[in-house]
Amino acid sequence: MEIIKIKDEYIKLGQLMKLAGLVESGVFAKMEIQDGLVKVNGEVEYQRGKKIHAGDVIEFNGQQVKVEN
Repeated sequence: MEIIKIKDEYIKLGQLMKLAGLVESGVFAKMEIQDGLVKVNGEVEYQRGKKIHAGDVIEFNGQQVKVEN
């Protein structure tokens, strides 16, 4: 599981996917999220702008990313 550290209170899901290198651009993040291929804390998430906080775990394409402060 990859760990991504954020400085702010939260990061938006699409931005996190780009930061973690899961997608090449925001457009790809948007498509993958809308297709129901991304999970946040084990549940499918359809909102690209979903606020991701420390402790949240993102799952996509067999990879997991955990967010920490």
